[in-house]
Amino acid sequence: MTLTEPSRPATVSVEDDWWKSAVVYQIYPRSFADSNGDGIGDLRGITGKLDYLAHLGVDAVWLSPIYPSPHDDNGYDISDYTGIDPAFGTLEDFDELLAGLHARGMRLVMDLVVNHTSDEHPWFVESRSSLDNPKRDWYWWRRTPNDWESWFSGPAWELDETTGEYYLHLFSRKQPDLNWENPEVREAVYAMMRWWLDRGVDGFRMDVINLISKDPALPDGGTEHYVNGPRMHEYLQEMHREVLAGRDRHILTVGEMPGVTIDEARLFTDPARRELDMVFQFEHVGLDHGTGKFDPRPLRLRDLKESLGRWQAGLAGTGWNSLYWNNHDQPRIVSRFGDDGAYRERSAMMLATVLHLHRGTPYVYQGEELGMTNAPLLTIDDFRDIESLNYHAASVAGGALTADVVATMRAMSRDNARTPMQWDAGPGAGFTTAVPWLPVNPNHDVVNAVSQVDDPASVLSYYRRLIELRHSEPIIVHGDFTMLLPDDDRVYAFTRRLGSDALLVLGNFTAEEVTVTLPDVTVGEVLISTTDSPTFGVLRPWEAVVYRLS
Repeated sequence: MTLTEPSRPATVSVEDDWWKSAVVYQIYPRSFADSNGDGIGDLRGITGKLDYLAHLGVDAVWLSPIYPSPHDDNGYDISDYTGIDPAFGTLEDFDELLAGLHARGMRLVMDLVVNHTSDEHPWFVESRSSLDNPKRDWYWWRRTPNDWESWFSGPAWELDETTGEYYLHLFSRKQPDLNWENPEVREAVYAMMRWWLDRGVDGFRMDVINLISKDPALPDGGTEHYVNGPRMHEYLQEMHREVLAGRDRHILTVGEMPGVTIDEARLFTDPARRELDMVFQFEHVGLDHGTGKFDPRPLRLRDLKESLGRWQAGLAGTGWNSLYWNNHDQPRIVSRFGDDGAYRERSAMMLATVLHLHRGTPYVYQGEELGMTNAPLLTIDDFRDIESLNYHAASVAGGALTADVVATMRAMSRDNARTPMQWDAGPGAGFTTAVPWLPVNPNHDVVNAVSQVDDPASVLSYYRRLIELRHSEPIIVHGDFTMLLPDDDRVYAFTRRLGSDALLVLGNFTAEEVTVTLPDVTVGEVLISTTDSPTFGVLRPWEAVVYRLS
């Protein structure tokens, strides 16, 4: 690959709110690049691809968990918060990666998973050892469990035979929930966060952070008693005081918050409250769910516009949006909301244009910039993700046929996001020389970085131009947002305005040519387009175009 880096500083700046004009790239380390030929991605593999990230032009890298773990939930079950899992390397490898990012003007954001630990974490090993252990109250224990359900199927309580009591696990039974009511727990978490910041990291993506506050009575009922719980804001403000305040540079904090409302998000991201910089919300990626995520339905574009438009309006002037289509928990967007067949490249570019031109910080998930697609998950043996496997087991136990369950899981399984990064057309997609931990997508012979990096018409080159546009046009970062054509189920249209400057963004979500009528609009130059020589008023299949308004 021939890589030409964009203009960027030699070191990371200390500008406050740098993240508003930034683009963040998420890496799932297990699937990104394998440097030692064991079939599992690792830190040295990431370090070897830093010039690729610099070429793309991203400002920060978010790493999914790299800590020691039994990997029941692929690293989101942590057994040591200040170590590196041997599968990924060593602390020295981490320091080398961090230095390499900083030398190229990029930052590093770590995954912070503190709603729960692994059941193999020393804290829990002590907690479960006896009823009177000093760490007993670091987790939630009850002699009689309530009726809460795990997000990974089944009851949220597991009987521990050592003491005859049940412990709470909102996710896997190997992920016991920490008891944030205990101040010792909170201080241990804050000390760990300070340790990583002192090592040089630039922020935290906080996993399901809005679940850490539970109603201490643990009543029956479910999510209303632990989603955005009673002490949620208190805990985040305390975290800011104890960890983030007074740092010599601004630290990025983004909280993953299932079920968060706009009103709550405005509080969480109001700078005056000193809680978080932004949140990940899930409303827009739930619009194609029926009775659950494994009951997919066709997306109605008007629903997507209504949802994202409300979030744009709701956080304007006070909070800040995070913008994403993909992550390690979501299927590939080009297969989900786009067209992964004849129009794969153009629909991938269109979706990127619409997302990145909103107000907020865009997140790019590894391979998204190549237009990577969902995997051909044909049988139950093709799945690795615990959420999918638990759903399958529960469904079959309830009388469903495996073939029928697999058919419902195929489009939405998290395994779609976790197939190895497609670097080249070779047998291991350039990810590994060994048998990969999860099979590579067979289309890597067509969809890969080597084939795109020198092609100005590729999805990768388009993402690069889109990121450069964000860095060069203040209106994209700071302008206001107005949705147009809210009831149109084919065209996504909006304007961005800053002072006398204005942009018009148009995206065709169909494989048909569409005529667009926008009265009282006079367009000037084309800033970026997914096709050559766009015609105002007509959108070709899956075309997107950004005009400066006259």
